[in-house]
Amino acid sequence: MAWQTLLPGCTAPRQRPDLPHTGGYEEMLFFVREGFKTSWLSANKAVSSAYHSLKALFLLFASLCAWYSGYLLAELIPEVPLSNTVYSIWSFGEKPILRAPAPKRQKCDHWTSCPPNTYAYRLLSGGGQDKYAQICFEDELVIGGETGNVARGINIAIVNYVTGKVTETGSFDMFEDNSGPMVKFIQSAPQKSLLFMVTHDDGSSRMKDDAKEALRALGSKEVQNMKFRSSWVFLAAKGVELPTGIQREKINHSDEKKNRYSGWPAEIQIEGCIPRELS
Repeated sequence: MAWQTLLPGCTAPRQRPDLPHTGGYEEMLFFVREGFKTSWLSANKAVSSAYHSLKALFLLFASLCAWYSGYLLAELIPEVPLSNTVYSIWSFGEKPILRAPAPKRQKCDHWTSCPPNTYAYRLLSGGGQDKYAQICFEDELVIGGETGNVARGINIAIVNYVTGKVTETGSFDMFEDNSGPMVKFIQSAPQKSLLFMVTHDDGSSRMKDDAKEALRALGSKEVQNMKFRSSWVFLAAKGVELPTGIQREKINHSDEKKNRYSGWPAEIQIEGCIPRELS
């Protein structure tokens, strides 16, 4: 047989009934082609199986990466309410709202700043047990609850007009007989002095005429009208002529029907700017 000659040790294959008998060489080529075809199909199936396995591994790896990325974002991004997120989405594209900056704080809490080369002051009378009187000069609390030097009666601060330094402070209880000490304190103020006065609680019950006269000599027009617990503030000067347009005095009387506090009228205040160089 031709098979035994070409491939020693092999038996001749069985003749397929559907193929015509064309000789041993043709049969050999046919079976070789069939063998290559079978091998190629097997290899193709193996490659396809490996491809699907790699695809599944890739999808698993991608899922793990996505989960880990989400975990990191959740840790890094701060938690915000859902309503804020929804509002941010709705407000996206809206015109930005321009907000004015907060006003700058001025000396002694003035609404507007004083001109250059002037002194800023603010006088506030007491109102109620815990609403202490205050005297502020050049943003310094000269008399007040925080400084611990405010008391019942008339509180006075003396400032050197030339240097702008506080030289002396005092409190005079007018519910007691302290008219004499207050008169001496006012008269002891040197020339070129500014005097700031505020009441806390009662400042007139036992004020004598000599004290009233001393205050009138400084320019007070309301001292003769003071009553029990009247709120009163006053700015005076010795040896210095204050501008005519500056507010120097204010008063508010106690009235049971109008009092803001129980037995106490509302506090009052005046503020302004004193030129350092007066013509």
